[in-house]
Amino acid sequence: MTRILYILYLWLVAVPVFLILTVITALTVIIGCLLGGEKIFSYYPGMIWSRITCYLTLCPVDMRGREYIDRKKSYVFVANHQGAFDIFLIYGFLGVPIKWVMKAGIGKIPLVGTACRAAGFIFVDNSTPKAALQSVTAAERSLKNGASVAVFPEGSRTYDGKMIRFKKGAYQMAVDQHLPVVPITLNGPFYVLPIGSLNIKRHRMEMVIHPPLSTDHIETSNKGLQKLADETQQIIASGLWDDFK
Repeated sequence: MTRILYILYLWLVAVPVFLILTVITALTVIIGCLLGGEKIFSYYPGMIWSRITCYLTLCPVDMRGREYIDRKKSYVFVANHQGAFDIFLIYGFLGVPIKWVMKAGIGKIPLVGTACRAAGFIFVDNSTPKAALQSVTAAERSLKNGASVAVFPEGSRTYDGKMIRFKKGAYQMAVDQHLPVVPITLNGPFYVLPIGSLNIKRHRMEMVIHPPLSTDHIETSNKGLQKLADETQQIIASGLWDDFK
């Protein structure tokens, strides 16, 4: 009975409100950024939208490790990718402005894609090595301007809740710009809305922010970057719920 009531609430209340908020948020970001307020409008509307989305779906959020982050510094945040709600969890509760490094396909979503471009988010095109390099270069420009970026190094959402090996692109950015890498463990979004499903379920979510890792002495070779990627993956795995280990 509880599940039936939740489904009715989702489709009669939560989803319509979410869609309206998405349109309002996208328009606010586009207009605000076009008027020169990118620093504010690329972050705060999306942060509020993300928090409200978690509240609307009645999914409680637990946070740990925010004390490791200095809002005055730039970072490359790397996280495991459990489901669609990863974005709401990080964007809404990380507590620092970020630029997303996201799949090129998101840029094709009406209004949302336009808002992401206006906000200066980076679309990753892995169709060719040249296109992938251009994506990394675009992300590094954001980092040079004092922004932090958030990346899912797995490249796609998990199908079973467990991680696949991290790719090196995010770490190339961090090493090139001499910025710390901050591993983030996400728990719960896989249960809320996994890949390939529209069946939202109420579940507790958790974000664990781990201490930053310096990149000052990391080799820029493929071997050195992959070693850093593997190290951060192990750190993230240490914070996973037992179901995902």
